[in-house]
Amino acid sequence: MEIAEHIAELRDQGGLLADAAERVGLEAAVPSCPPWRVKDLLRHTGHIHRWAARHITERPASILDGPPEEEMLSSGAADDDLVAWFRAGHAALVETLATADQDLECATLFSAPSALGFWARRQAHETAIHRADAESAAGKRPEYAPGFAADGIDELIMGFGARRKYRPSSSGEGEIQITPADTGDAWHLSAADGRIQAHRGQGPGPGQNIVSGPASGLYLFLWNRSEADPAGVTISGDDSVLAAWRSSVRVRWS
Repeated sequence: MEIAEHIAELRDQGGLLADAAERVGLEAAVPSCPPWRVKDLLRHTGHIHRWAARHITERPASILDGPPEEEMLSSGAADDDLVAWFRAGHAALVETLATADQDLECATLFSAPSALGFWARRQAHETAIHRADAESAAGKRPEYAPGFAADGIDELIMGFGARRKYRPSSSGEGEIQITPADTGDAWHLSAADGRIQAHRGQGPGPGQNIVSGPASGLYLFLWNRSEADPAGVTISGDDSVLAAWRSSVRVRWS
């Protein structure tokens, strides 16, 4: 996806998140992020948007420290002003990314073709996943465009999965193929020597275990947002490698 496409998704997903929050109310429970309520989700995501924007405007050489989670959830705005506060921070982030120098240099969480591309992509998916959290408060599950969903799967597997803090371990050996049915993408996870390795593309043989389904469903499943109902996802064969992956790669905002 192009940077402009990620920024457009960020704009749309943030608006949909705020709309969902207004519909269900600030005190509604967020089943996908217990024990949060919708007001906690808005504060958390609103602080992240402001933290991300600082990387574009301040251009630090290392990732900026953000506020502790407990501070995020107790600050930002009074409840009556909270949705407006969230919308303002979201709009500022979108504007900051849309008007930034394409060649800016600043810290990123992991390697990317460009710093601007990294932050546009990261915040698009951060916001999209938290939109799913807001929708879950009303018992709903969003549908994402297949290409965007596949891009989010790739960020999780090839980006976060390679970071030392998330790098999954495994007690055995095996492999699993992840294949969205509607995009033609594929990722291959293999366990050997106590670690799980990830690669784009098909695995080496026909006997591998397979996780398949629509990209949108796989996106939510792999980001641990559809535990009880896997959104059309099917798993064939031994899922021990996948289970090790999902228990380890539970992304935190930094």
